[in-house]
Amino acid sequence: MGVRWRLAIAVLVFLVSLVYALPTFLGGESSLSAILPSSRVNLGLDLRGGIHLTLGVDVAKAVSNTLAILGQDLRRQAQEERFAVLRPRVIGGTVLDFILTRAEHEEKVRQLLDKHYPQLTPDSFVRAENGQVRCTVRFTDQEVERLESMALEQALKTIRNRIDQFGVAEPDIRKQAGNRIQIQLPGVSDPKRAVQIIGQTAHLEFHLVREDVDLEKTVLPAGVIALPYQEKGEMGDRKLAIEKDAMLSGEDVEDARPAFDQMNQAYVSLTFNSRGGRIFEKVTGENVGRRMAIVLDDKIYSAPVIRERIGGGRASISGSFTTEEAQDLAIVLRAGSLPAPVTVLEERTVGPSLGKESIDSGISASLVGAALVLGFMAIYYGASGLIADGMLCFTLLILLAGMGAFGATLTLPGIAGIVLTIGMSVDANVLIYERIREELRAGFSPFAAVRAGFDRAAITITDSNLTTIITAVILYQFGTGPVRGFAVTLSLGIIASMFTAIFVSRALFECWARNAGARGISI
Repeated sequence: MGVRWRLAIAVLVFLVSLVYALPTFLGGESSLSAILPSSRVNLGLDLRGGIHLTLGVDVAKAVSNTLAILGQDLRRQAQEERFAVLRPRVIGGTVLDFILTRAEHEEKVRQLLDKHYPQLTPDSFVRAENGQVRCTVRFTDQEVERLESMALEQALKTIRNRIDQFGVAEPDIRKQAGNRIQIQLPGVSDPKRAVQIIGQTAHLEFHLVREDVDLEKTVLPAGVIALPYQEKGEMGDRKLAIEKDAMLSGEDVEDARPAFDQMNQAYVSLTFNSRGGRIFEKVTGENVGRRMAIVLDDKIYSAPVIRERIGGGRASISGSFTTEEAQDLAIVLRAGSLPAPVTVLEERTVGPSLGKESIDSGISASLVGAALVLGFMAIYYGASGLIADGMLCFTLLILLAGMGAFGATLTLPGIAGIVLTIGMSVDANVLIYERIREELRAGFSPFAAVRAGFDRAAITITDSNLTTIITAVILYQFGTGPVRGFAVTLSLGIIASMFTAIFVSRALFECWARNAGARGISI
């Protein structure tokens, strides 16, 4: 490729890099913000401040919930097969217990388990004197492992969806050993609200209220439970009796948005999917005049009377919410419910003052390192050293532009990666310059020495930098947030230094050597 084409490409890359680097320096306050790209370099938790959380996921609860659902499915399946399964319940979180009314139904339930529930294994069948059979079944070990792994993955996905809708830039969310999830939220200033949104199970259900049940009785009828009822925004001592089996769950909620009624009171508007809309319309049509309890995380938020059949797949949750509470509830419902409860095992808040000190120290170290390198190159290599200094500045510009274009996060280790890039960028120039010196001492003309020096040094530079990039890719793939920040800056810095040292510098040196004549080049 000719020198003119190399210089033209270099100028184009410089202009593009300048455009993508400016938003990071100008922020959002400049008049140029309207025409510049919106992406910029984000600061990580260690620089910007924010919240570090470690959550524990109760995967055993997810297994127990799945077993309870299968118990209800088994009872309905048995009804279709014309025999009865009574009182399915989960014991100890791992065993499903139920009653068969007649001993001859034992073979039928075994066939049903083999055909429709291969993940369940029979545990015991005990015949009573009255002819009934008490049965216990449990999940296979492989199914328990699968459910626990799936619960952790679903919890990770749900939490990530909630954080994305919460509006946190560049969160770091990852699994850890021991059914734990690590979360880093840069720039979050309200840890209490963040923890509430992340950790809320948000299990939404719709139940029919049982007005005929007297809660003063010590024993409730079968199939009835009592849950606390929120009134006027407070969860008091009052309870409502509701049917244990839910008519509809939050799994059928397609969208949730905060809204305001005629009294300017905030509530949450729900939109069901097609399946949920059909069920909701059918249930409301069959129960006109009865109250429907809207239950969220085992608390009744509202229990309106069904006045008519409700079509269109829409409902609402009212409970004397503040605007912020309605927004947060809509976020967790829209992102989906957690498959199992989560517990905050560790919570740390990093203040912005620490981040400012880290930034100042990192910038100081970078500036001092850059100044020493620039001074050494100018003194030791003369005019060629000044070209190397210019290429170093160009490399840093490309690095910042690349981070800004991809919206990368700058961490304290990332600043260390920038400092390392400064040294590696100059290292490539040193290899090239020493090669050129050897060719000049061998009697080559300046132009021939430049071409030979770049040709021979380029192979060495490419090989060494490619191995470093491979290492950086591995660090990014398997490292945590700060380590990833280091890998990103190191990778971009190496690519930028190879471009400036091998491609741009060569064009400048060839142009200089061709016109140097008898004076030669200063190296």
